[in-house]
Amino acid sequence: MEKITKITGRGVPLERSDVDTDQIIPSDWLKRVERTGFGAGLFQEWREDPSFVLNDDAYAGASILVAGPNFGTGSSREHAVWALVDYGFKAVVSPKFGDIFYNNSTKAGLVPVVAPLEVVNALQAVLKENPAAQITVDVEELRLSCAAAVVEVEFPMNEFTRYRLIEGLDDIGLSLRYASDIDDYESARMPWLPSLPKA
Repeated sequence: MEKITKITGRGVPLERSDVDTDQIIPSDWLKRVERTGFGAGLFQEWREDPSFVLNDDAYAGASILVAGPNFGTGSSREHAVWALVDYGFKAVVSPKFGDIFYNNSTKAGLVPVVAPLEVVNALQAVLKENPAAQITVDVEELRLSCAAAVVEVEFPMNEFTRYRLIEGLDDIGLSLRYASDIDDYESARMPWLPSLPKA
């Protein structure tokens, strides 16, 4: 996972609430065994509507999704996060996230930013009028800002999650911090116990 300290980019106003993981990535896509390529299925059913916001070229290349309340509810599929990241999003702003989606996001390098509804509404209004407006998500300072929307607010995030994002540590990365301890333990194990061949 890459280190994330600050994200600055354009945003996409997704003016929908209660967006569940099945709407983010339909179940047909869960048959894939890779973690890549899911961006093509992001909001697949909604993208069949030519007026859907992601079909608007003005938002092409945007890296921050600004969504309504209760984003990422429903089943615990990690594929929803993978689809957003594969599409190019680095952060999602919403007044409230599904708990499992929030946790999956932080483990995959997608920054979930909890912001008050009035802030989300202000960002969406500006983005509809000015798709080039820049939004900044500062993970080090835990601040969300957008000059065009006259927004600058703090957002909540526990210290361990913030540390993981800044250091670029997913679950494997966290384990690898103890690689020497693991090697020491493995070298002292009885030879008749099951083990993996050394690389």
